[in-house]
Amino acid sequence: MFSKGLENFLSENKNKKIVFTNGCFDIIHKGHVAYLSEAKNLGDLLVIGLNSDASVKRLKGPERPINNELDRQYVMSQLKPVDFVEIFTEDTPLNLILEVKPQVLVKGGDWEIDQIVGGKEVIQSGGEVYSLNFIDGYSTTALINKIQAT
Repeated sequence: MFSKGLENFLSENKNKKIVFTNGCFDIIHKGHVAYLSEAKNLGDLLVIGLNSDASVKRLKGPERPINNELDRQYVMSQLKPVDFVEIFTEDTPLNLILEVKPQVLVKGGDWEIDQIVGGKEVIQSGGEVYSLNFIDGYSTTALINKIQAT
């Protein structure tokens, strides 16, 4: 179901503390980078679950994503805190979380811990779940609105 690359990455890093997060990451901004850096500091490796184009459209509307999934995957993979990026097609990353089995699961501060998909499963397996700092004023939607207003 997931890439051979993910299977190899997990096999090669089975003794490392894996942090997992997910999102659309359509237009990268300061809020994303700060959040990813904070996430990486919670473990050895940071794995990103990236929403596919189809799932972004279902979640954000027909005009999104702005950047296609392969471009978003490439950009994310080039960011310093990020160790691996896997695209998932479902509306939530639960199946990917169950595959990765991270020791730490994080989302941005706009998410309550009990709302984080996969949180219950990570905690039940002895892991930790965090809602990280959210930097007000930074969002992809706000950027799109700003661009459209000019």
